[in-house]
Amino acid sequence: MNFVNINHLWGTLIIEELSRLGVDYFCVAPGSRSSPLVIALAQNKKVKSFVHFDERGLGFHAMGYTAAVKKPAVLICTSGTAAANFFPAVIEASKKKLPLIVITADRPPELRQTGAVQAIDQVGLYGKYVQWATDMPCPDIKINPQFVLTTIDQAWYQAVRHHGVVHINCMFRQPLALAPTTEDLKAYIKPLDRWVKSSAPYTDYVAGFESIALPMPKKIAARLNAIKNGVIVVGKIGGADEAQLVLDLSEKLGWPVFADLSSGLRLGQSHPNLVHYFDHLFLSDKISDKLPFDGVLHLGGRMTSQRYYDFIQKANPAEYIMVLNHALRNDPNHQVSLRIEASVTNFIRTVIGLIKPRKSSAALKLLSKADKEADRAIESFLARNDHVSEPRIARLVSQLIPESQGLFLSNSMPIRDMNNYADFKGKAVSVNGNRGASGIDGVIASAAGYARGLYKPVTLMIGDLAALHDLNSLAMLRDLPIPLIIVLLNNGGGAIFSFLPIAEFKQGFEKFWGTPHSYTLSAAASMFELNYSQPMDAKHFKKAYTEALKSQTSTIIEVITSREENLKVHRALQDAMSP
Repeated sequence: MNFVNINHLWGTLIIEELSRLGVDYFCVAPGSRSSPLVIALAQNKKVKSFVHFDERGLGFHAMGYTAAVKKPAVLICTSGTAAANFFPAVIEASKKKLPLIVITADRPPELRQTGAVQAIDQVGLYGKYVQWATDMPCPDIKINPQFVLTTIDQAWYQAVRHHGVVHINCMFRQPLALAPTTEDLKAYIKPLDRWVKSSAPYTDYVAGFESIALPMPKKIAARLNAIKNGVIVVGKIGGADEAQLVLDLSEKLGWPVFADLSSGLRLGQSHPNLVHYFDHLFLSDKISDKLPFDGVLHLGGRMTSQRYYDFIQKANPAEYIMVLNHALRNDPNHQVSLRIEASVTNFIRTVIGLIKPRKSSAALKLLSKADKEADRAIESFLARNDHVSEPRIARLVSQLIPESQGLFLSNSMPIRDMNNYADFKGKAVSVNGNRGASGIDGVIASAAGYARGLYKPVTLMIGDLAALHDLNSLAMLRDLPIPLIIVLLNNGGGAIFSFLPIAEFKQGFEKFWGTPHSYTLSAAASMFELNYSQPMDAKHFKKAYTEALKSQTSTIIEVITSREENLKVHRALQDAMSP
């Protein structure tokens, strides 16, 4: 290894060690103070890099990539407000329990609090939203080089062990470029001979082995066996193998399964214990009054459906058992009676042999029948005409999207429409969205990162306000090696507020909540060199979407709808589905 100066050496150690730890995707925003890191990145042929001019979008892109590959990506930026622009993505990644490594370059200590240009207080910038943080000193030949490597190893381990964000704030003095030094860097790096000659990281970390210690499995199983009328609720879990274990457990318990769209148990799944339209069934007193659940087994993350939380709060079951692979509380109704920190896989494998087999419960039989009727009602209602309502677009996408591709859902209406109206008879696909803090910022960037991580085509369903909020991120799609198909539902404002009680406030509703506009993205598609279409009916949407899938080119399919009509369609559809 040849180094020009101490900044170049430290930058190289940081990038090389991250590479040896398995990090292979570095997201960079251009800047000067971060040059020692970026020079090292440019010289490292083992890793991939992605460059984008907007730090906010770049942060979400890195987070989307991390969500797809389930290992850390690295964010790098210069000092000042560039670092602050990462904050929204840091919050979302923290809430989603994603490992993300943020490296911000910083001014040296003598320039802090002096009025120096582009110098802000970056220490503790992200507050409680990071799992671990460190303020790296300026590179100095008086500091052992081992310090650099062990610090990077610790940061990586904190990110992957605790599924969280880590922040490394790196101070650099001049020279930031490759100005030669007279310091003896060969002697300085001599203590790293073992590391230089190997390809392994300096410090190997081995995580603790997860288990539920005896006699707890017997006690847990006893509490499950004591539940007379139970239901399994499934949020975000760990993939197809884990989903199959959930179904195996449901068969043994004889309980119905309410699975969130993010669980992997909705699209392409037809198991008899799955209740796909439970959100709508809660609207019927004929159904909900016959569901005397006295126990819930909640596996994985939280549910999209607010009706579920309203229903279960009213039902007030005596036992609410939750299994999550982290220690944070996920209990908005404050009902959890037993909280188990474990992976869903380990939990089920540990207790399933202790569960007493049962026949299908009366609740499962009731819900299964109502579920089939709801599915027929949706299909019949949406087939009455060729109108492009938002529920119909969601159902068409669920029917047309090819198997093993990705589906990314924006917050507000898109994820709710897909959660409520998706055709479970469609193909099994990877589903994701920014359901941590559930904002509408950075959605295009997140979907682009998700597509890059999956390395498969991804369909993004997004509303108009979320698209306008993240317009800069369309620039990412030109160089994306796989296509992102953006299904843009443009109803000229914030449609979700029409469904909320605030819609009755006529005096200022339209201005302050409806946020009306008349923009379309046709000119933006042209500017960013993307394919574009604006189908006016369901027939032409099917054609446009099918052609986009075949073209292997990023495309915007913009569907113009009306907020007033959208509200009417949703209410009419709910009436049609009522048992």
